[in-house]
Amino acid sequence: MPELRRAARLVINAPAIVESIGQGPMQLHPNLAAVFRRVDADTTTIGQRFPAVVRDLSTNGAFISAAPLPLLARVAVKFELKGVGPVDAVGCVRWQRAADCELPTANGTMTLPRGFGVLFESIPLEIRTAIAHLVARG
Repeated sequence: MPELRRAARLVINAPAIVESIGQGPMQLHPNLAAVFRRVDADTTTIGQRFPAVVRDLSTNGAFISAAPLPLLARVAVKFELKGVGPVDAVGCVRWQRAADCELPTANGTMTLPRGFGVLFESIPLEIRTAIAHLVARG
């Protein structure tokens, strides 16, 4: 199957802490508020904090193996990246895998774990640069 991702990924297994943080309120000018529309995520998970595992990582985001959070949920993710140090990132859940899934391969099957994909909104530039270097080295 061809790789369709925009950014190359680094396979890791880093224990992480994930917290659903939600989106702050927006104060818009009344003229803009009259025409502005926004998709709001399910807010029932805000404040939940739980252990997870970062399974793969790119400069743009990560796949996190854990119980899936609602689509568009904002999350804070904290984990240690070998050779880099602690990573604190904020992102948005862009997709989810509700259960483990088996796919056929040339050698049998491959199991993809349940979890969710996070698109990073905020990650320090030096961490993003370090991830880029790690991914380039393979």
